Amino acid sequence: MSKPMGAIPVEFAADGPMLTVGGRTVDALIAEAGDTPLFVYDLGMVDRRIARFRAAFPSTQLHYAIKANSYGSLLAHVAKQVDGLDIASAGEMDLALAAGMPAADISFAGPGKRDSDLERAIAAGVTLNCESEGEAARALAIARRLGVRPRLAVRVNPDFEIKGSGMRMGGGAKPFGVDAERVPALVRAILAAGAEWRGFHIFAGSQALNPEALIEAQQATLDLAGDLADSIGATPSLVNLGGGFGIPYFGGETPLDVEAVGGALRNALERRHPRLADTVFAIELGRWLVGEAGVYLTRIVDRKQSHGKTFLVTDGGMHHQLAASGNFGQLVRRNYPVAIASRMDEPATEEVSIVGCLCTPLDRLADDVMTPAADVGDIVAVFMAGAYGLSASPQAFLGQQPALEMAVGASG
Repeated sequence: MSKPMGAIPVEFAADGPMLTVGGRTVDALIAEAGDTPLFVYDLGMVDRRIARFRAAFPSTQLHYAIKANSYGSLLAHVAKQVDGLDIASAGEMDLALAAGMPAADISFAGPGKRDSDLERAIAAGVTLNCESEGEAARALAIARRLGVRPRLAVRVNPDFEIKGSGMRMGGGAKPFGVDAERVPALVRAILAAGAEWRGFHIFAGSQALNPEALIEAQQATLDLAGDLADSIGATPSLVNLGGGFGIPYFGGETPLDVEAVGGALRNALERRHPRLADTVFAIELGRWLVGEAGVYLTRIVDRKQSHGKTFLVTDGGMHHQLAASGNFGQLVRRNYPVAIASRMDEPATEEVSIVGCLCTPLDRLADDVMTPAADVGDIVAVFMAGAYGLSASPQAFLGQQPALEMAVGASG
């Protein structure tokens, strides 16, 4: 029996048999790039996501978490339209600065920052989201040695999480952030040391599709930020509310009602703690901005039968698209949306499994899905490939050829 897969984003169309991305057929895109496997990112779709966010959250800053996708052309395009970039390594800091984002609008989170990472960030003027008291102490010592006033925020480990989120980042014992009850003492120490305190980063979870869960978490985040500021006796200049906006990868999932979340947040901000009256608020998004805008294109190099099952073997695989293979956090493997991109005008008539070129049974792009009859030379499209695709995959595994990337379709 065939297995379900997620829905292809409605923005994608076909020109006869060929899938189009950004108004161009995939065979033309592959010809321009020179080969498969190939990631293509539709910048027009990203633009429309940013515009939708601005309409739903008119009084909230938008930050882009570049770990979702750090491809240079895409990052430079996004950097021009957002209020800040959020990074998680010194390497990402280099990418953010190269994209033209001012250092003052870059924030650096993540545990395990080395002294060299802290020094480079402090010297550049990037905000450090301190993950522990020890990290803050090291940052202050480095800043004294450099003779620089550092920009320090505190990442808070809240006592709640986003219900139903795909990946829980807060609540209970976590390697991320400072437990909420210890935050006031740390901020007082940062202020006493003469550093520029840049506020709070409070991230409770990711990949949430339930608007009520996000609304509840954002209200709890505002309440927590107000209580912490009141205890400290100082107003944070910025509160990063985290993100957590999900996209519907799998069958039966529905898109997030972002407008409902935005309306609730506007109401919550109107009622916020007086201590936060002059605070700027930001939402940090990655997946929701770029995830649906990406397509992974890989060519069928073999068609084979085994014990009555048909396998389509491609020149790509999990070394480029780990998440689609089910090996990036899925407990039970489910199918991303896929299509035979060179046969979009044909009906789905056969059940196949689409597998990659790696010598491991983990390399599966789709299990038991219905597709048009496909053969060697046809192109497979794996959708939802714009976030945590190539940037989160073991591209060096088994020495296979690297994937190509290109961006198309910018509006305006």
